[in-house]
Amino acid sequence: MTTPLPAGSSSISDMPTDGCTALSHLTPSSSYLAQNWDWLEEQQRNLILLTIKQRSKPTIKMMTEAGIIGKIGLNSSGVGVCLNAIRATGMDATRMPVHLALRAVLESTSLAAAGNELEKHGVASACHMLIADGEGSIGLEWSCKELVKVEMDEKKEVVHSNHYLLPHEVKEANGWVDSPFRFERMTELASSLGQNATVEDVVELFKDEKNSPASICRKQEGASTAATLFNIVMELKARRARVKMGRPTEGGEEVEIAFF
Repeated sequence: MTTPLPAGSSSISDMPTDGCTALSHLTPSSSYLAQNWDWLEEQQRNLILLTIKQRSKPTIKMMTEAGIIGKIGLNSSGVGVCLNAIRATGMDATRMPVHLALRAVLESTSLAAAGNELEKHGVASACHMLIADGEGSIGLEWSCKELVKVEMDEKKEVVHSNHYLLPHEVKEANGWVDSPFRFERMTELASSLGQNATVEDVVELFKDEKNSPASICRKQEGASTAATLFNIVMELKARRARVKMGRPTEGGEEVEIAFF
């Protein structure tokens, strides 16, 4: 069976890709992990906030699509993960599929444990995972051949969008041409976050519409084939999160996540 291409796409190279922008920011009192998740507006109706309870493992609360076993969220141990799509060739079937790897992160009790688990098994195809806990964060740029790590900068931050920030053996295919802009723009905006940053301060960064429609807060309009479908801001030391459905500049449903 052949999977049909989205309307308007004549080949795989024409297909839209996730246009997500992600940020981690660590202070002495808070550890923030946040992103806008951008995809086709038609997928909005398939999004769910899922709670998963398992014996001898942390409870998981994640934003996902129906049928997807691991995605974007946090757990009761204060470990969180965000995902950025990367267009790079190749797949290694001996490694974990991306969504199983995300699930493995969300079943981990610390950033270190999550990193060790992923490095042990590897990830089958290209992506970037931004993983954090209450003590810090790291960006993991995966390809089918290697892992390259993006460490926190001097501001205790990691910013990422949809292209490799560091050199890789595997060549990237054509992706979002605005990804470098979104990376530079979020880096600029995040410089305003100080030691007393709040959830509201972080949310404001993700409302940015410079370079619209291909902005951090994205619109599905013209050449921009996706929109921001939700914003999530996690505060991992407090083990809570805020999810805003739809574009964060608009009046979508807002959900508070916490572990009791």
